[in-house]
Amino acid sequence: MAQWITGEVIENYAWNQELFSVRVRTQPFEFIAGQFVRLGLQHDGGRIQRAYSLVNGPDEGVLDFLVNRVHDGLFSPMLHDLRAGQSIEVSQPPSGFFTLNEVPDGDSLWLISTGTGIGPYLSMLSTDIPWQRFKRIHLIHAVRFAADLAYSAKILEWVKAHPGQLTYQPVVSREDHAGALRGRIPALIKSGDLQRAVGDVLDERAQVMLCGNPEMIRDAKVLLNDMGLPKNLRRKPGNVTVEHYW
Repeated sequence: MAQWITGEVIENYAWNQELFSVRVRTQPFEFIAGQFVRLGLQHDGGRIQRAYSLVNGPDEGVLDFLVNRVHDGLFSPMLHDLRAGQSIEVSQPPSGFFTLNEVPDGDSLWLISTGTGIGPYLSMLSTDIPWQRFKRIHLIHAVRFAADLAYSAKILEWVKAHPGQLTYQPVVSREDHAGALRGRIPALIKSGDLQRAVGDVLDERAQVMLCGNPEMIRDAKVLLNDMGLPKNLRRKPGNVTVEHYW
């Protein structure tokens, strides 16, 4: 049964009107990069809760959660209204298997996400593990508008710190943006535009992680399987590891 600890909101940072990062300080706890916890708030005499991945690395002292406000939802608007100094509950222990220790070895690691699905990858890249295990890392973030490209400054710092090892490729679907591809991830893979943009190939030595929109994951998984990159299972290791994000 999940236990709960109380945290204090220290910042609610707005990337735009709908996308925001809630930063919380709690007592220290251990987790594996890529895992999630549940956030809880009191409402009408009870606790409502939702699962969110930890964006921060395991060694960082402040918890970070990337959230998109859903206007007809209940929980995300409440998170959106939180301010520094307010309390929030965090579940224990952390959960989830969308972690690099579930991913087989390979030459390249493709971290493909839509929207807030980039969160677990930022936690992973905050550790030494991906840099030590993979020669080439490609972080692909697909969003609707350029304003949704959260954490881009932090990502570009990693690109600068790991020249030739990390490639960052934004994909923006509803407007043109310098340096970004335009379209859906599966179509960009099928056409080869994504591979050309990052200067690499999707072959049997590639490990691909997919996180975000279920339709993207479904279509990309079928396409990658047809390309000879099957889903990764514990009983049968493959090339594609997935996490449905809503």
